[in-house]
Amino acid sequence: MSKEFAIGSKVRVVALPPYVKTADPMPMLRPPDVINTGEEGIVVDRRPGGYWGIRFAKGTFLLDSQYIESTDTPPG
Repeated sequence: MSKEFAIGSKVRVVALPPYVKTADPMPMLRPPDVINTGEEGIVVDRRPGGYWGIRFAKGTFLLDSQYIESTDTPPG
């Protein structure tokens, strides 16, 4: 079961996938080094297949919920 995040909540990257997909109308694959482990972003939307659109400083990317964690509540 995938984790759920509220739209507008802050999340942190906990692991890098083999590649990242842009959240553009025509998505493109990018190398994982466009984002860093520990980088924070804001959830902008939910996509099919367990993916979340997340806005980072370098753009908006689609990440699976296994690669992110919420920073709005302390881990616990």
